[in-house]
Amino acid sequence: MAEKISIPVRDSAGGEVGTYEFDPAELAPGINKQLLHDVVVMYEANRRVGTMQSRSRGMVKGSNKKMYKQKGTGRARMGNKRTPIRRGGGHSFAKTPRDFGYSMPKKAVRLATRMALLSKFLDDQAVVIDGLAVDGPRTKPVADLFKAIGLYGQGCTLAVAGHDANVWKSARNLATVMVSPASDLNAYTVLHQRHLVITRDALDVLLGRNQKAEAAA
Repeated sequence: MAEKISIPVRDSAGGEVGTYEFDPAELAPGINKQLLHDVVVMYEANRRVGTMQSRSRGMVKGSNKKMYKQKGTGRARMGNKRTPIRRGGGHSFAKTPRDFGYSMPKKAVRLATRMALLSKFLDDQAVVIDGLAVDGPRTKPVADLFKAIGLYGQGCTLAVAGHDANVWKSARNLATVMVSPASDLNAYTVLHQRHLVITRDALDVLLGRNQKAEAAA
């Protein structure tokens, strides 16, 4: 990965208006598939709703009295009717609500996010656009953009530089598009969708070029 990545920048009509070049090392030193897998599994576990529950014998209605006396009936001994071996009785090892969530080191999670982004560029699944300006909540401009770049109807993560309510409201009617500010991207968001559509400004934020330019000035 010593060679720089050069990707064309497209406008809202799908035409090329330049190129964006960066060193892969600016995003991540490489791709660690095991780390990506572990982080995605963590996000999936944290999204899991552990509200399952079944009734134990203590939660089933019924008397604690034995069904009949222990001996002398000629039948097998039997406890109360809440016992797990009877129909309608409680479960021996009843399920209870459970939190499946857990966390990983923050540095590992951040690195996985940058690896996921790099993987999209290396796999030719990333499209850089010059910008996306929407003057109001209108789906048509965003839909036209995805049609122009040939990704309409496909799973895409649209990454913008910052929080933009108009862009989010305009894209929410597109079932296959997920909008996220650059600062909120994570490995799960990036890898969940097949394609990444990112604005030039958002890529500058991820690579820290805005901060470098301010420091130089």
